[in-house]
Amino acid sequence: MAGLEDGREWAYRVDPYGFERPDDFDYASYEAFFSRYLVVLTRRAIKWSKLLKGKNSIQKSLKVKRYIRKGIPNEHRALIWMIVSGAQTNMEQNPGYYQRLLEGEKNDKLVEAIKTDMNRTFPDNVKFRRTADPCLQQTLYNVLVAYGHHNKAVGYCQGMNFIAGYLILITKNEEESFWLLDALIGRILPDYYSPAMVGLKTDQEVLGELVKMKVPAVAELMERHGVMWTLVVSRWFICLFIDILPVETVLRIWDCLFYEGSKIIFRVALTLIKQHQAFILEATNFPDICDKFKQITKGVMGGQLD
Repeated sequence: MAGLEDGREWAYRVDPYGFERPDDFDYASYEAFFSRYLVVLTRRAIKWSKLLKGKNSIQKSLKVKRYIRKGIPNEHRALIWMIVSGAQTNMEQNPGYYQRLLEGEKNDKLVEAIKTDMNRTFPDNVKFRRTADPCLQQTLYNVLVAYGHHNKAVGYCQGMNFIAGYLILITKNEEESFWLLDALIGRILPDYYSPAMVGLKTDQEVLGELVKMKVPAVAELMERHGVMWTLVVSRWFICLFIDILPVETVLRIWDCLFYEGSKIIFRVALTLIKQHQAFILEATNFPDICDKFKQITKGVMGGQLD
């Protein structure tokens, strides 16, 4: 019995995706929130099942857009991401391509860079530990090595390991994760991960202009203290809010990202800044501003997206 209780305690301390919950995790608040939210999730799951009617296809429409914005149920998430991003079509049109990439000649420098990041990827996730069975590190390695050889202009850069890791956790499928990574890096967010990161830098500048229009007081504060946007939001963009917001919130953002494209990143970033405007404006110097931006993403519950 003691072993069974220990197992339950362990399962309780780990979320459904394998991430360990922090020591100060508020279990009582979470249980209270989730008991209410479960009703919403069940209702959505029924609606999605009716929409799909057992088929593996979906047509873009206002109804589908509305459903996606409210969150895709986990049991349908991988399929919907694959369809709406175009990854499914690409995979079907290139049978055997992923396997050929894995079996082909390797760039030693690329392989070494990826290997170096393996143990740094989600150390708080039990599924990515070497002791896990199965250990997702090998799957992650395969996806990143294949992608680095598929898209030689990008190769591999830090941040891609976290994105690929999330894709693996959701799809539970190596090849699908590869094609979804290609949809994100190759089409939805072009030039975010290229050596010069032109797309990333451009979008951060765009965010700065949007803040000037929508939250001018924050823009003025940043300008007055000489804080560049890249310093406080680059991780939001590079990691697509992984380790910035809770897992469930990130997945809800990605639901919209795969369907609607990169404008979703601006909307989320602007919403975070707008919601925490008063808090950010308390800052009186350069390091204080940076600290405020770190703090505004702590304690944001997934339910706030409803």
